[in-house]
Amino acid sequence: MDLTAKNFNSMAAQITQLKAENRFLKLKLQAVLGKLFGKSSEKISPDQLMLAFGVDSVDPETPAAEAEVEEVASSRKKRKHKPLSERIPADLPVEEVVIEPEEVLADPEAFKRIGEEVTEELDVVPTKFFKRRIVRPKYVRKADRSLPPVVAPAPKRIIENSYASAGLLANIVLGKYVDHLPLYRQAQINKTRFGVEISRQTMADWMYRLAQMLAMIYEAMREEIRSSTYLQIDETPVRYQNPGSGKCGQGYLWPYHAPGKTVFFEWHTGRASECLDKTLNGFKGIVQSDGYSAYGAYKKRHPQAQIEYAACWAHARRKFHEARNESPFAAQMLLEIQGLYKIEADLRDNPKLDRRVVRQEKSVPILQRIGLQLRAEQAVHRPKSQTGKAIGYTLNLWDKLLLYTEHAQMEIDNNLVENAIRPTAIGKKNWLFFGSADAGHSSAIHYTLLETCRKLGINPNEYLRDILPRLPHMTNRTAKDYTPATWKASRENQ
Repeated sequence: MDLTAKNFNSMAAQITQLKAENRFLKLKLQAVLGKLFGKSSEKISPDQLMLAFGVDSVDPETPAAEAEVEEVASSRKKRKHKPLSERIPADLPVEEVVIEPEEVLADPEAFKRIGEEVTEELDVVPTKFFKRRIVRPKYVRKADRSLPPVVAPAPKRIIENSYASAGLLANIVLGKYVDHLPLYRQAQINKTRFGVEISRQTMADWMYRLAQMLAMIYEAMREEIRSSTYLQIDETPVRYQNPGSGKCGQGYLWPYHAPGKTVFFEWHTGRASECLDKTLNGFKGIVQSDGYSAYGAYKKRHPQAQIEYAACWAHARRKFHEARNESPFAAQMLLEIQGLYKIEADLRDNPKLDRRVVRQEKSVPILQRIGLQLRAEQAVHRPKSQTGKAIGYTLNLWDKLLLYTEHAQMEIDNNLVENAIRPTAIGKKNWLFFGSADAGHSSAIHYTLLETCRKLGINPNEYLRDILPRLPHMTNRTAKDYTPATWKASRENQ
């Protein structure tokens, strides 16, 4: 074709314009995906995703980042503050202060009360220490003074040969494992605010010895886990100190969660499949976890175990989230997965619906579509690319990812057990590591009781103050009556 200078210049201008539009679209896609899939969230809006791939809906003269900021700002909802009466428990004690006008106080007979104006404020009484003096009077029989004196038996100490009461022990346990205060900080607070000196070493010894006594309840909770039919399992790393070496080893807390019932933490200095042996021995049902190989290895070592494995959609979603800047297909998969989570949100809002029926009707078609798209795209992306890894991970666990649609009691992901790990993650930032491997086991016992209390809506302070005085009289046979789940049920039946 004979190109004149005019035609050449026209085509060059078109090429320049197309390059500019292409650059604009790439920048726009990066801006939108960065806004949608930044570190703060894995959530995605379908409308915003469509903006990432289309230009007709956005003015080319408007910078992409500015358009996104305006959209996000317009969609942000203002938080409404509840009145104080709705934010505090109704059973809190009330201290009433009546303020009379000066004129009325000066001449009360001249006035008649016609009503009142009421305002409320919330106050707090700081923790206070006090000594409890236990007095046991001695008596002698007047008729026969030669007989031994009569005196009431001394109450058994929770921790033998210590002065720690149930209230003090509960305060230390809650401080470390709920409020994430290291023992050295608790020692400082006790001394500077209350003038009470309790060394960190003393408190550490109390926590260890108390855990030994709570082990009976802990083992009863292991049986609660074994008797369930659906478990969520995860593991989280925690460093521990090797006494004498001056170095820290890598250990793991393994949380087992029976949704709606019990959270059980087990401590191990490794991450091998043998760590599952003690708790899963005798369990029959579904185990939901990530794709870590230890779970499959356990099944190979115990081929007779009546366990069916399920995978976690949150882990699969995270893989595509990590690939969000690499390919539009990853963003497309995130949108599809969001459709699955929207169905789960609707089910939570409507608990009377049959979850299995709804999932079969609504979730299965989405899953079938996702499966077709994954298999079609698998050959397009390099296996070692982020998108290729996400596709491979999801397809390798595909049957296990579908299992939740067959069982109403199952969750779509393992987020409930991951939420149970969060207190340990916050604690690690403050106390950094366990003082020894034995301290790891003690902490697992404390976390088991306290995290189960949190899950069941139990006031942990009330629970500990009730059960700790019972420990010296408790047996392996009666311990099952004091697990948080049983304790709560007995309180509700009173």
